[in-house]
Amino acid sequence: MVSTAPSRPPVGDENLRKGPHRVDVEPTPRRVRVVFNGQTIADSKRAVLLRESNLLPVYYFPPEDVRSDYLTPTEQHTRCPYKGEASYWTIKVGDRVADNAMWGYPEPLPGREDIRGYRAFYWNKMDHWFEEDEEVFKHPRDPYHRVDVVQSSRKVRVEIGGQTIAESSRPRLLFETGLPTRYYLPIEDVRMNLLEPTDASSVCPYKGTASYWALKGDSSGRDMAWSYQDPIPECPKIRGLIAFYNERVDALTVDGELQEKPKTPWS
Repeated sequence: MVSTAPSRPPVGDENLRKGPHRVDVEPTPRRVRVVFNGQTIADSKRAVLLRESNLLPVYYFPPEDVRSDYLTPTEQHTRCPYKGEASYWTIKVGDRVADNAMWGYPEPLPGREDIRGYRAFYWNKMDHWFEEDEEVFKHPRDPYHRVDVVQSSRKVRVEIGGQTIAESSRPRLLFETGLPTRYYLPIEDVRMNLLEPTDASSVCPYKGTASYWALKGDSSGRDMAWSYQDPIPECPKIRGLIAFYNERVDALTVDGELQEKPKTPWS
């Protein structure tokens, strides 16, 4: 999943709720499993999803659905002003150890009794996560986060360094909660001879694994475009199409109208 570098395309991380700090907990109907070193550490049909302002969603598991024989409590404690004091556990399976990889709130603050005793894991310290029988990457998918891909006949043109890099009247527009509109263009409408692939990759839980292109001859090597060659089944319409960073190109016009550059972590 997993690069979290801000130079990668939007994957929902920056979709942070504004206003007063909120902590929302609700049951998930999905069976959720966590695997470490070949062993299933947690397997639950009763997990809850905690969604908190400015943080990614987190699964919390009832203690009965977590393998206690692989856990060792540690001396680490942290305090959250919205949830209370957290205790931590190290996970050991065979010869592999994940220090302080699981936490929980034995005595949460008033109002947060819905996570009392529940356990949560650092996503990247575990090897695999599954919702039902499908592997999920980077973080849980927020049920309130939408990704819609719509076919369009709007005329899209991308310019970099005084050159038209792409021009298309058959884009697919991707609308993602809290993010700028992204314009995915057929590869035939992109001057691929002006681009070169980079070694960069990233994973989005809502779209899949992305690969990247930079402008050929650009000494900075900065990523300018990306593509999902094999998107997840829920997002098939963008397969093999190319999208450019609105923030980084010199000009992106739609139906002849210059689009304002959005301010994002990828600016």
